[in-house]
Amino acid sequence: MDVIHTIEQRRAYRSLVPINIDKKTIHDLAESARLAPSCFNNQPWGYVFVIEKKRLQQMQSVFSKGNEWAYQASMIIAVFSKEEDDCVIRERKYHQFDLGLSVGFMVLRATELGLVAHPIAGYSPKETRKILGIPDEYQIITLVIVGKHTQKINPVLSKKQRQAEKTRPPRKNLKEFIYFNQYRE
Repeated sequence: MDVIHTIEQRRAYRSLVPINIDKKTIHDLAESARLAPSCFNNQPWGYVFVIEKKRLQQMQSVFSKGNEWAYQASMIIAVFSKEEDDCVIRERKYHQFDLGLSVGFMVLRATELGLVAHPIAGYSPKETRKILGIPDEYQIITLVIVGKHTQKINPVLSKKQRQAEKTRPPRKNLKEFIYFNQYRE
C-alpha cells in the first residue's frame, strides 16, 4: 500500500480530455467514498454521478465564470448532505466534515485510477439543485469535476490557471499551520 504516492500525485488539473466513465468506475469511486469515517458511522453523504452527455451539457450552465474548463468534464459529481443526518454536538456540525472525508477518499481513489477529480466552489447550488432534482433540505457542498488530464493546456484558462497546470501551486510551509502542544503566534 502506497497512499503517500497517490497523495503526491493528486492535482487539481483543469486541462481535461473527455473519456468514457463506466458504471464500474462509478461504483469503485462510490465504494471508496462509502468507506470514509463519520461521526457514529452516520454516513451523511449523498452523491449524484452525472455521466449522460445531455445532462453534462445542462450542467455547464451552473458554472461560474472562470470554470469554463469544466465543460470538458467526463463526469460531474454533485456532493450533498444535511445537518440532521449527522452529529450535532453543541455548536459543532459534523455533516460537512464527514462529507469532506468521504470526498477526500473518493478523490484519492480517482487519482489512483488515473483520473482528475477536481472539487470546485464556483457553481450555482440553486441551478444544480434544479437540474439534478436534489431536494431543498440538502446543502450542495461541492461539485467534483472528473476527467482525464491532458498535457495540452486548455485555451480557456487564465494566466494563473495555466501556470498551475505546469507547476504545482505552492503549499504552505509546515511551520505556518502546525503547533506543538499548544497554539502559539
